[in-house]
Amino acid sequence: MTAINFAVIGYGGMGSYHIHNIMPNENERIHVVGTYDHSEERQAISSQHNHKIYSSLEDILQDQTIEAVLIATPNDSHKELAIQALKSGKHVVCEKPVTMNVAELDEVLKVAKETGLTFMVHQNRRWDPDFLITRELYKNQQIGELFQIESRVQGANGIPGDWRHELKHGGGMLLDWGVHLLDQLLFLVDSRIVKVLADLSYILGDEVDDGFIAYIIFENGSRAIIEVGTTNYIKLPRWYLKGTKGTGVIHDWDLSGELVIESDKQAIQAPEPIQAGVGLTKTMAPPSEEATETKKLPNVSAEYDPFYKNFYKVVREQAEPVVKNEEVRKVMILIEEIFETAKKLK
Repeated sequence: MTAINFAVIGYGGMGSYHIHNIMPNENERIHVVGTYDHSEERQAISSQHNHKIYSSLEDILQDQTIEAVLIATPNDSHKELAIQALKSGKHVVCEKPVTMNVAELDEVLKVAKETGLTFMVHQNRRWDPDFLITRELYKNQQIGELFQIESRVQGANGIPGDWRHELKHGGGMLLDWGVHLLDQLLFLVDSRIVKVLADLSYILGDEVDDGFIAYIIFENGSRAIIEVGTTNYIKLPRWYLKGTKGTGVIHDWDLSGELVIESDKQAIQAPEPIQAGVGLTKTMAPPSEEATETKKLPNVSAEYDPFYKNFYKVVREQAEPVVKNEEVRKVMILIEEIFETAKKLK
């Protein structure tokens, strides 16, 4: 087994996370040789980990011992860096969002096809345990056929970092967290999108969105609500799933939650009216104890390889990528549609 020698372009938060938290899991397949960053401070930190410090992008591209590069830089630089690396004979892993728009992505994919080299996007949230549980519920229908999927990430810290506040760098939450949630959704639901409604939030006064809500309808009848917020002091559940035979909730990344599933309908008793404000209701009364059963969330692991193990197999063995470029392109098309749809509400 010959490891793939990597150089990392951008030793910021994500670049260093790849090096210290993800790539070591595949140390027989992936070897980090060195890094390049425009920040001398970050280069100094990288050197403390015995990395080779490249003085420029050109130094990496001219190094014949480097087979692949990881691009972990601000979003607006991804296209040019990817094209330069591919033309220099390097395979490429690119952080999300892959590019600023579909047109830029198409330029990159054209060069990847011409060179015959591997270009893959690090859509890491396909391996999140909460998503894998949702995927299991969708595929195996433990709560029946899922007809409404609500996926949210919410916090109250505003937009993090510096360049993520700027439009020219591809800042904003739709291109930050939105690309993750939309990628998960399209990886989950294999059906054509027939309608998109969306609204972007600019509560914090930045030139980029600090959150958004999108309502997506699929041809197979599934509906999805995707929401990202950075001004939420009380969070809604990470996942709320409505099926034809029950409901599932995953509260957070700690995997707290449950499934409530209908029991034998023959044993269900008619609900008793309850006091609701200043009136009575049967409709909103809780079901009888015989009507439902509560179950724990399933314990699920991915049936596909981890990202870098898959990348190695794609390069060395011509395996199928877990993150396919045509899937990434569909996500970027949806993001552009959300941006355009939201403009109509202004």
